[in-house]
Amino acid sequence: MGPSGSGKSAVGAAVAARLGLPFVDADDLHPIANVQKMVVGTPLDDEDRMPWLDVVAARLRDAGGGAVVACSALARRYRERLLAGAPDAVFVELCVSRAELERRMAGREHFMPTSLLTSQLQTLEHLDPDEPGIVVAGDPPLADVVDAAVTALRRLPLVR
Repeated sequence: MGPSGSGKSAVGAAVAARLGLPFVDADDLHPIANVQKMVVGTPLDDEDRMPWLDVVAARLRDAGGGAVVACSALARRYRERLLAGAPDAVFVELCVSRAELERRMAGREHFMPTSLLTSQLQTLEHLDPDEPGIVVAGDPPLADVVDAAVTALRRLPLVR
């Protein structure tokens, strides 16, 4: 979890490969209307996000044996929505500086324009200690982030 540019897809795919689990990018599950809003720089609201989060939770829940899903899950209410549909979910928050997020977003092709970063950071609620998950620095090189995430995840009871 994290804002656009935090490395969710790259880290998620590498963690999934390391753990031998399928990988799903929640961006691929957005309805076309959500994508169209973001393309023109309109932030999503809860009315847009909640049905999408239900689809994401169903995909996670239906992946018997587990899966790694890259999903922004910026606010606690979004994570609670995911947990309602996939109660065994565990979150990995990727913490990345705003400057690095901007640099990454400027250097890639993605439907999320850099102009939406401010609204994402305003929405972001970091994981609370009572939420199931871990926090990992996302600024280091990819291999280091993946190592840190996998090491921390393997310490949790639900992760193999």
